[in-house]
Amino acid sequence: MLKNILSRGRSRSMTRTQKAAIAGVGTLGAAAVALTAVPASGQTTTSEAAPTAKVAYSTKQIQDVHAGVTGQLAGASQKVATIEAKKEAAAKKAAAEKAAAKKAAAKREAKEAASRSAKRAEVKKSYPNNLDGWIREARAIMKKHGIPGSYDGIHRNIMRESSGNPKAINDWDINAINGIPSKGLLQVIPPTFEAYHVAGTSKNIWDPVANIVAACNYAADKYGTMDNVDSAY
Repeated sequence: MLKNILSRGRSRSMTRTQKAAIAGVGTLGAAAVALTAVPASGQTTTSEAAPTAKVAYSTKQIQDVHAGVTGQLAGASQKVATIEAKKEAAAKKAAAEKAAAKKAAAKREAKEAASRSAKRAEVKKSYPNNLDGWIREARAIMKKHGIPGSYDGIHRNIMRESSGNPKAINDWDINAINGIPSKGLLQVIPPTFEAYHVAGTSKNIWDPVANIVAACNYAADKYGTMDNVDSAY
């Protein structure tokens, strides 16, 4: 039994020896190869070829980059479009406001012009304070109210009735006897003056213009016009 144990021990020892020998031979071989590669000049050159790196190519990556750039451009274009739209809207608003202001100014100017014209029309035309002026002023009022009567027809009747005296009064005829004497340029009795008085004229029967207008209004109603009157009426 002891013999077998020894035999196994030697067997293990030889195996280690063999391994060491093989390792030594390998080391010597590598050294020999290295020495063989030294050039004659004695300089040692070590050259190692770098492994070629493989570039990973993927169409998905390019597509992603393209999509990102396109998205950015689209976003920028949208912002520009939005800015331009705001500018255009602002310009339209400003133009509309300007047009509205111009229209309002024109309307205001027209209104003011109409007001000035109305004020000028309201200014009473000045007539001389005499028979000629009274007749002309009376005819201007009669024209507004559609009352007929020529200058000559009015003047003729005034001269016959009062000789142009606005304070003339008849105190002897039937009207005077009845207590309602004829008065003024055209010798109008008070009831007739009140019935045919024209708005805008004085309510005083002695006022020459009011007297003429009321008498002509009465004559137009009874005779068609003062021009048709040639005697007491």
